[in-house]
Amino acid sequence: MKKVKFGAIVKHIIDRLELLLKGGFIKKDLKIYNALNTRENFKYNKEKKFFIWKDKYAQAGSCCSYLFQDLWAAKLIYKNNPKKHFDIGSRIDGLITHILTFKDEVTLIDIRPFETKIPGIKFIQSDATNLDAIEDNSIESISALCSLEHFGLGRYGDPINPEACFMAFKAIQKKLKPGGYAYISIPIGKERLEFNAHRIFYTKTILEEFNEMELIEFSTTDGNSIEYNPPVDKYDSNKDRWDIFGLFCFRKK
Repeated sequence: MKKVKFGAIVKHIIDRLELLLKGGFIKKDLKIYNALNTRENFKYNKEKKFFIWKDKYAQAGSCCSYLFQDLWAAKLIYKNNPKKHFDIGSRIDGLITHILTFKDEVTLIDIRPFETKIPGIKFIQSDATNLDAIEDNSIESISALCSLEHFGLGRYGDPINPEACFMAFKAIQKKLKPGGYAYISIPIGKERLEFNAHRIFYTKTILEEFNEMELIEFSTTDGNSIEYNPPVDKYDSNKDRWDIFGLFCFRKK
């Protein structure tokens, strides 16, 4: 007698229950498909079933704060058109790929390894707390979208250091040449630590820490839209959400 693994039995039961409870339309759609299909290679095979019931009544896509912040920064970088751009830990499948549509190369700095070879990405595996791999006053453009708030919490294999993010704020200003731009996104709200995920900052803290910079633009996103030039203290009372991001475009004085 052929042995059947317990996990396979459980999966089969779950599949049947989900089909019954959520995917009743699949049975009807399959019956129609079988009646209409004439191609042998595309006949229904129950061994190759792959039932999906979540997409039929879902929206065409989804948005989040990350999407809006990546578009915000990419548009500004495109407008300012630096010869070279550096980035600290932003989303490769978001901001970085956006930039690569109009720049030949982006230098990405991250403490984690990145072994995939992607044309246009120059990768430096390094702790960006001090940006030791970059000369002082040498770069004209740098971004860090939702990365700096994690520094020093050990989440990504970095050393525990309560001051790490503040050190990184200073390092970014030190490495930029006068007139250079920094594009920073960071969670804002009632200032707090949510260990070991991230820190949430008062907007005024970020403005005070980047004291060598001129604020060119301050905007926010809550995942539904971008709000341009809101009052800097608008989200100071936010004590629950972590995904309201302050979007700061700075220029070094």
